[in-house]
Amino acid sequence: MIRTLVQAGALSLLALPATALDLARMSDAERSLFRAEVRSYLLDHPEVIMEAVELLQQREASAEAAQDRALIDALRREIFDDGYSWVGGNPEGDITLVEFVDYRCGYCRRAHEEVKELVAGDGNIRLIYKEFPILGEASMRSSRFAVAVKQLAGDDAYARVHDALITLKAEPTDAVLSRLAGQLGLEAAAIFARMPSDAVSQEIAGTRALAQALSISGTPTFVMQDQMLRGYLPLDAMQALVAEKRDR
Repeated sequence: MIRTLVQAGALSLLALPATALDLARMSDAERSLFRAEVRSYLLDHPEVIMEAVELLQQREASAEAAQDRALIDALRREIFDDGYSWVGGNPEGDITLVEFVDYRCGYCRRAHEEVKELVAGDGNIRLIYKEFPILGEASMRSSRFAVAVKQLAGDDAYARVHDALITLKAEPTDAVLSRLAGQLGLEAAAIFARMPSDAVSQEIAGTRALAQALSISGTPTFVMQDQMLRGYLPLDAMQALVAEKRDR
């Protein structure tokens, strides 16, 4: 009887509530036989284990996605309209893509051109950059420089600086940043004076607090409408997700 039960549906048995099969009421001999039969069945049919693992992963992914949607819904203003993060692309676009970015992050650099191509090629995506320096002092200096430029010189200047910093190979020393400012027609002295200001610190702290509330700990992390995308995604995958959002 026990062999028949196990072989008829080990995966179903594993999914049953604990009360459906009361091992405590078995005799020692029955319990030992049951365990032996389960082990034997799984060794003969290891694909059952993979099916159970796949089912568990699907359930975990579904639960995580639901949690992400709830967080995004609760923090919509901070994510999509905080009043200070740079907004580009099509401001009236039907899809909003938010990127938490660190200038020294290799995967952010890899994603940069693909995100720009996605936005330019689509024409109807609103793009938001969130300054999220998490990889040390060089990351923080780069973000402070970018935010200071935005506050002093506006969004167009910030966009140029963002593109320059995300591709910058040298360390962001004073000399390097000063030269970069000059190349972009910006006043380095004013930017350096602004970098340690409370206004710059508050923007970066605000984004850090938002990331913590969203359980974001790495870059790049994207928010597309109601979905969190953790890590780098190639262009074709991003395009497919945009199409999926529009088809809903």
